[in-house]
Amino acid sequence: MVAFVAIYALLPGQLAHLRRTELALSKGRLGLRRPGRMDHVVYLDAFTLRLAAAWELQRHRRWPDSSNPHFFVTRNTAVDDSGPSISAGVIQHLFQRVGLPAGRLRVDRIVDEARHSADPVRLMELFGLFNRSATRYVLSAHPDKKHDPITP
Repeated sequence: MVAFVAIYALLPGQLAHLRRTELALSKGRLGLRRPGRMDHVVYLDAFTLRLAAAWELQRHRRWPDSSNPHFFVTRNTAVDDSGPSISAGVIQHLFQRVGLPAGRLRVDRIVDEARHSADPVRLMELFGLFNRSATRYVLSAHPDKKHDPITP
């Protein structure tokens, strides 16, 4: 979970509702469904792919008969026949236990990318942000580049 937030700036809610079918390990990508918006494709690096494959293997070892369609499960949701997702609160609690609030980690990742690229379109492509949010991150990372509507 930490890799998905720290590298790809996923939200706890996205992690909670992530389905196994959305993660294509053989293709190295993750397809995030976003109601009311276009789906967002995340291309995973080798490190995250190894972590995801290790979790999938561990999950299968612990709960071989689990039919829960979600990628992340707990001991309670893994055996629940209705296939519920874990709660975002569970994810927040896990991040707090390791001293990394998920929201802060996500924002830090986006700001770091904005510092390096200063390109809102890149932020939109990488993290699936709206143009206004991406522009705010760039302006936050580069306060010297004040937006002036008169000059290009």
